[in-house]
Amino acid sequence: MNNVPRAAVFLALANLAGAAAAQTPVDLKECVAIADSTARLACFDKLVVRNSMFELPASPAARPGEAAAAAEAAGAATAPVSKAAAAEAKASNSWMSRYWELSDEDKRGTFNYTAYRPNFFLPLHVTRRMNKRPYTPTQGYAENLPDYQRAETKIQLSLRTKIAQDLLLPGADLWVGYTQESLWQLYNHAESAPFRNTDYQPELIYVMRMPQGWENALPGGWKWKMVQLGFVHQSNGQPDPLSRAWNRLYASAGLEHGDLSVQWRVELRTDRKWEQDNNNPDIVDFLKSNQLQFNWTPGRSVAAFTWRPSLHGKGSVKLDWSYPVFSDRPDGLRWYAQVFNGYGESLLDYNLRQTSLGLGLTIFKF
Repeated sequence: MNNVPRAAVFLALANLAGAAAAQTPVDLKECVAIADSTARLACFDKLVVRNSMFELPASPAARPGEAAAAAEAAGAATAPVSKAAAAEAKASNSWMSRYWELSDEDKRGTFNYTAYRPNFFLPLHVTRRMNKRPYTPTQGYAENLPDYQRAETKIQLSLRTKIAQDLLLPGADLWVGYTQESLWQLYNHAESAPFRNTDYQPELIYVMRMPQGWENALPGGWKWKMVQLGFVHQSNGQPDPLSRAWNRLYASAGLEHGDLSVQWRVELRTDRKWEQDNNNPDIVDFLKSNQLQFNWTPGRSVAAFTWRPSLHGKGSVKLDWSYPVFSDRPDGLRWYAQVFNGYGESLLDYNLRQTSLGLGLTIFKF
């Protein structure tokens, strides 16, 4: 079955070549009739050389799937090109552009779900200080909680999708994201292994790429790649007195230099912090309203450093690192490590200073 399409393709190409050279068309019936595939292919090759076969120019609009089909039909010696490989070859060299689809060659359309923040499972997550009596100014202390242990499990799931492309401005896109992070007392059998806290965080993000003149205006080889405007809601879905929630608008700028990228984000809390039903009116005092994130992507090893700065000993720092379990599959299963120090590792612990270490696995680069 595979021999017939191959013969047909060579027949068509040879006839085209003959016509282009203003020569008499060659009859390929004797080649098609050869039963042995190696001998038949050699016959086609001789005809190709004799008739000065021309090369077909690559079409800039050809899709990866069409290129792969053409390569297979022509009996190419190399393996067919996959869609993923073709997309990777076409993508830009900028990590930030590939991640947020900033340049035209990185655009992938709408409603293609992909990872947002790291997706990880940390079976070992140990905190130096367990929050056994959560407190807020409007709700007081929570009492009669389970006897939580310092060793637990941490899980994070995070996805995003683009819902509008080239919206309002050239190359500007609208994204929605969702992140869910859980602290699970997996080893606490005496308390039936409860989930201590789960934070839910839907988000709306408008991403604008910078014009080329602005992108290249920074000194030292740095490039200003994008600006983001966003709205995020975060809550833990628990009843009082454990309920925590806040809403924020934010603006951020993304810069890049080789394997290093930096994103600076400024936030504005939108819910009135001293409303009667506000469960955490002082959350900004501890978590602050600025965030700097540094991403380092030199190759297989990937690291991110997130800092929420404060002049009064609050805020937080977090270091994430991952490395592939299988060196030939960097986008597959990866080892993952996370170190956190400060306030707000979870909403329940927003006003408790902690130091924690988590070790486990992730299924995506970040």
